Amino acid sequence: MYENFYEQITNALVNDGYIVIDDALNAVTAAALLQEAKEEPNYKLAGVSTASAVDENRRRDKIHWIDAHSMATKEYLAFSTGLQNYLNRHLYLGLRYYEAHFARYEVGDFYEKHLDAFKSAKNRVVTTVYYLNESWSNADGGKLVIYDKEGNELQKVTPNANTLVVFMSEDFPHEVLPAKKTRYSIAGWFRVDKVS
Repeated sequence: MYENFYEQITNALVNDGYIVIDDALNAVTAAALLQEAKEEPNYKLAGVSTASAVDENRRRDKIHWIDAHSMATKEYLAFSTGLQNYLNRHLYLGLRYYEAHFARYEVGDFYEKHLDAFKSAKNRVVTTVYYLNESWSNADGGKLVIYDKEGNELQKVTPNANTLVVFMSEDFPHEVLPAKKTRYSIAGWFRVDKVS
């Protein structure tokens, strides 16, 4: 179903290391995921690094890990499984599983510049960020800023609904600028370590 889409992502990862796609998936699914993210009652402050220590000077978002308990999350995770299989088949990445969580940034929340792959550990290989926000403007803040390894800014991404960002986890430092209204997304990682 998504073969052409998977091919587009794979080619971009090979050539550029990252891709930003507008109108990525089914708009109905995006709307359902936003509703689910808004209604989720069990968000927790996100941790930093493998220790999962909360450090509100580095990040202030709240997260809730997702599974396939609704039609919308089933569809999103099925898309991700298909991408995992395609990347393994064409790039031989050895991706073993995918983990993802809803992320909620309230007014003033941010996440300082960081890499998604933990230091001295081979784990997260490919990162995905899928945005759920309707009617988002530049004045609302909360943009994702992607950098190269030398710290040069590559792109600022407005977190509009149904926008998908995919990049190599070890190669692209990135940050989330402070949000000026509540912002929702799904952050996910294809991993090569053992399923926890």
